Amino acid sequence: MMKRRLILGGAISAIGAAVANLVGCASQKMDSYRGEKPALDLQQYFNGTLDAYGVFTDRSGTVVKRFTVVMECTWKDGQGVLDESFSYSDGSVQKRIWRLTALGEGRYSGRADDVVGEAQGESMGNAFHWNYTLALPVDGKVYEVQFDDWMYLVNDRVMLNKATMRKFGIYLGEVTLSFSKR
Repeated sequence: MMKRRLILGGAISAIGAAVANLVGCASQKMDSYRGEKPALDLQQYFNGTLDAYGVFTDRSGTVVKRFTVVMECTWKDGQGVLDESFSYSDGSVQKRIWRLTALGEGRYSGRADDVVGEAQGESMGNAFHWNYTLALPVDGKVYEVQFDDWMYLVNDRVMLNKATMRKFGIYLGEVTLSFSKR
């Protein structure tokens, strides 16, 4: 009888831990940002020249790479071009050109040469949430990595960005950025 209680108690503890892990993995909900101010108008914010400063941290939280980005952004008739020029702490450079489409009701789609398929995003209140798969070169190989990307408008000039990266559902690290409009 004592052995059965220990096994049952262990099983209940394991189930409790699994539920706690699932709850801890629950993602944010866009609706919770509905009333947040200042309201983000993606076409207005990403228009003109912006500077961004960021870090990539690995799964332990260690900063692996620092970078800056200069963005030249334009919109016409609901079509946006975000031309990004990256400079990394190791001296390397990279270019990414996003082509965004406003779909209405705060929804957007986007494409870039190193994005696999199409990115999907939604804006509400002061937040923008964006999901996409990036073909990420690492040590001579290219890996398809899923990005769960959240942006938060702080004021008319500053926006903060936090993106988690996963491969096969396994957490790889985060990218944290601060955008500043010139």
